[in-house]
Amino acid sequence: MVLNYIWIAFFLVAFVFGAIQLLMGDATIFQKIVDSTFDTSKTAFEISLGLTGVLALWLGIMKIGERAGVVNVLARVLSPVFTKLFPDIPKNHPAMGSIFMNIASNMLGLDNAATPTGLKAMQQMQELNPKKDTATNPMIMFLVLNTSGLTIIPTTILAFRASYGAATPTDVFIPILLATTVATLAGIIITSAWQRINVFQPVLLATLMGLVAFVGLVIWGFGQMDKDTMGTVTSVAGNLILLTIIMAFILAGLFKKINVYDAFIEGAKEGFTTAVRIIPYLVAILVAVGVFRASGAMDMLIDGIAWSVKQCGINADFVGALPSAFMKPLSGSGARGLMLEAMTNYGPDSFVGRLSCIFQGSTDTTFYILAVYFGSVSIKYTRHAVACGLLADLIGVIAAVFIAYIFF
Repeated sequence: MVLNYIWIAFFLVAFVFGAIQLLMGDATIFQKIVDSTFDTSKTAFEISLGLTGVLALWLGIMKIGERAGVVNVLARVLSPVFTKLFPDIPKNHPAMGSIFMNIASNMLGLDNAATPTGLKAMQQMQELNPKKDTATNPMIMFLVLNTSGLTIIPTTILAFRASYGAATPTDVFIPILLATTVATLAGIIITSAWQRINVFQPVLLATLMGLVAFVGLVIWGFGQMDKDTMGTVTSVAGNLILLTIIMAFILAGLFKKINVYDAFIEGAKEGFTTAVRIIPYLVAILVAVGVFRASGAMDMLIDGIAWSVKQCGINADFVGALPSAFMKPLSGSGARGLMLEAMTNYGPDSFVGRLSCIFQGSTDTTFYILAVYFGSVSIKYTRHAVACGLLADLIGVIAAVFIAYIFF
């Protein structure tokens, strides 16, 4: 229901802003808006088409892991923690293993593995859902963990900074890690409060503290490396982990004497049907975002914020990077484009250039994730998922601004 109102609001705002600009003499504004609907609908299909092969691959691998019992082993290992964070999922349910695979993939920046395992987790949670069109508490907690975007190794952002000639491409690594950790912890706390989950349970509290300690250890470890070493380590680690997962699942299947090939084919077929199923949801959200941006509403919003900040006598250096922050919950590619635009206009080593990179890495694409994940299981009523996800995003953005001022 919330997505319904937001979707309508995007079109209404775009039409109003378009009408205003038409009255001000811009005769091409509605042409731009209409063109954006065609362009973004095409983009939505291309995204889904691009996901098809990846989904087929990883859901095929996951099916081997299921048949071999690897996912169940992961579920049993994580049961003490996840049963506290996802109390409505039965103990040792396979969904626990899929959730772990997704979270671990996101933390390591393994996007190709994260989305398929996340969709698999949603399908498994949907099997437990008594109301098939309504999001359950575990689904919402899981999606908030995704939208808060905890990433230990922001490989893509560091690569873009290097390509744009940043003196030290990795100087945003620690700020991104801090900001995304704050966003993730905020998302867990907000969603737990909404769902009346006690985060002070010893096991859950120890896990959250362990997460903070692990992030601190990663910060310290990468702080000892130069930029070339860091780039090599992140690249090798990511590829090695992906290949290790594939080999471990295949070898486990051989050990259990299952037909690995048939299991892979069965899972790959699920990947294809999932990719087709999410097309309408992607088209809906990306077209709405496209018309909102093409109408000039985003630019006017940024200009209004800049004026308000200056009137309050507050340092407005951060305002130039806000387009990336506002676009990130709506469109990952759009936010990436704005980040690159900021580095082009202000310079990769400018405050705005660095802050736009921190915004890009601190949270994930909330509406895209909701559209893809909920769309894959035909969820219509999202309950408090949007509110919790956006609150986590907001806290991540605020944290990014403060951290940027501290570091730069």
